[in-house]
Amino acid sequence: MHIAVIPGDGIGIEVIREAVQALEAVSRASGLSLKLDSCDYGAERFLRTGETLPAADMERLKGYDAILLGALGDPRIPDMKHAADILLGLRFGLDLYVNYRPVRLLDERLCPLKGRRASDVNFVVFRENTEGLYVGVGGNFKKGTADEIAVQEDINTRKGVERIIRHAFQFAASRSLKRVVMSDKSNVLTFGHDLWQRVFRAVSAEYPAIEARHLYVDALAMQMVKDPSQFQVIVTCNMFGDIITDLGAQLQGGLGMAASGNIHPGRVSLFEPVHGSAPKYAGQDVANPLGAILTAALMLEHLGRLEEARRIESAVVACIRAGSTPRELGGALGTHAVGEAVAREILAPSKAA
Repeated sequence: MHIAVIPGDGIGIEVIREAVQALEAVSRASGLSLKLDSCDYGAERFLRTGETLPAADMERLKGYDAILLGALGDPRIPDMKHAADILLGLRFGLDLYVNYRPVRLLDERLCPLKGRRASDVNFVVFRENTEGLYVGVGGNFKKGTADEIAVQEDINTRKGVERIIRHAFQFAASRSLKRVVMSDKSNVLTFGHDLWQRVFRAVSAEYPAIEARHLYVDALAMQMVKDPSQFQVIVTCNMFGDIITDLGAQLQGGLGMAASGNIHPGRVSLFEPVHGSAPKYAGQDVANPLGAILTAALMLEHLGRLEEARRIESAVVACIRAGSTPRELGGALGTHAVGEAVAREILAPSKAA
């Protein structure tokens, strides 16, 4: 198994280092053949060479089984050109149309909602990842004047909408899940989200055993807080998915616990923890690496290595229950010490299949 590793910037470098340690541990424990290639795309390279992600390198990345990416962002590059070119470049260039965000509470002590058990917070969000407001269509007229006009276009294609909705139903059917919610704001965003409504009805008719439900995104946000146990699969557009998955991350213990995948089924896909690069915390050994470690597990799951993925996740759960956690989760360990604790758990004889 051949993985490209892009550590990124800031705390991304630190947490990806611990994710790599977890992958190396599970490789030793299970006999999985794993080759990890470090790629230096990020702020340092951009400042040194002016390069973000050369076209030839994009082609080379297509030859890997998967890509593991850390957070991008550096205050020395105020417009974040390198971050946009790399992250959005990979999403669009590799056509990674599925943003996959599992929202799973591993220990009830991590949930900010009163009286919620781990089983109450266990759903996935599929966010359309290549269209919507993120395509950068628009511009400014009379910029910097009192008459300035700013236009940002929300692009929705039939192909793009249908393939993400179909993916959500296929995922639910493959796991015997019974509920899919589509969320939009079609009462205001009339044209693009009318397309979402029509496609959702058409695709859901092909899956009569699955309950297909629609919620406006503001109602969805309320319901996620009121009763997250009602959800199994949620599918939505790029912008709304970006927002509600951060809400979902908080339900599971914060952004430091959240894993994600950017996927094109059957092609090389990209996996990243969802927090930012947090430059002010870089180099202090305080970042929570568990989201990055769980992202590594998600990557293995996607690649069909279910036993190894479960082994990593079980090690993370064991560390949380033992209090071997960073300060943001109530523990006292630094980033590297948490990574070492997880690696020890992965290698423990009790974790053997």
